[in-house]
Amino acid sequence: FGSSFCGRQTNGRLQRPLGIMAEKPTVGYIGMGIMGSAMAGRLIDAGYAVTVWNRSKEKCEPLEKKGAKVADSAQDLVETCDVVFSCTSDPASARAVVFGEKGVLAGIAKGKRYIDMSTVDEECVIEIAEAITASGGRFLEAPVSGSKGPALNGQLVILSAGEEALQKEVQPMLDILGKRTFFLGEAGCGARMKLVVNMVMGINMVALCEGLSVGQKAGLSGKDILEVIKEGAIASPMYGLKGPKMLEGDFAPNFPLKHQQKDVRLAVDMGDKVGQSMPLAAACNEAFKAARAAGKGDDDFSAVYATVSKP
Repeated sequence: FGSSFCGRQTNGRLQRPLGIMAEKPTVGYIGMGIMGSAMAGRLIDAGYAVTVWNRSKEKCEPLEKKGAKVADSAQDLVETCDVVFSCTSDPASARAVVFGEKGVLAGIAKGKRYIDMSTVDEECVIEIAEAITASGGRFLEAPVSGSKGPALNGQLVILSAGEEALQKEVQPMLDILGKRTFFLGEAGCGARMKLVVNMVMGINMVALCEGLSVGQKAGLSGKDILEVIKEGAIASPMYGLKGPKMLEGDFAPNFPLKHQQKDVRLAVDMGDKVGQSMPLAAACNEAFKAARAAGKGDDDFSAVYATVSKP
């Protein structure tokens, strides 16, 4: 990271659109997982003509029922849309969508706009950005902070980086998806910020799990623990939302545990690259790995509680 620089333009200030385009651009959205389908749905509801594509075509069906067109390939989607968003699960899938057969890169032409909202590492972002721009396209990374609920309600925090002019052009669409957009600098800065945020979130989740587990084994009420936390300095929306569901054993996925573990692992890798000791993040990663090994990968990331609280 030594030669790269984040936040040089705006230092994370909220970006305001320069003005809504007279005519809405056609929009493509790649990746119909929990987050991608929610964001694509909001764009449809806002009146945009949206085309979707997913490697498993059946995941496009709910959006097709809302009025979206379904492309035959990522290449076809890019060729027929003015602006393309993508939200995939990890670096391998992000690369496959771009570089694979009939992928994004095959459809990129001069001026095509590609916004990648996946949570990946910096190396993946830069590799994709360089390929898109070398083919004449324009690139913006825009990973998001938030899970299923904020995605459905347009309350995401968007961490953009790359071409600032492109960010301003697509801000009207980003405003539909999120409550605030940050522009953080050159490509790669968004990925770094997202990994920092998700690392802190993961550590805090494991801390809550340990607190509930040791407290209940010592004879305290789990509900009382949550109420006391709620009234103190360490109160947080995540604890208030997830804590009661954890006590009930409700781990319906809003943010899958396998993705949380992936993000913490990537954050630990980032620490290795910059020479930062990260004992808490490393221990957190092990806790989520144990939960994945116990079959909790597709559950909500709060399902780590099920393994942390074992006798």
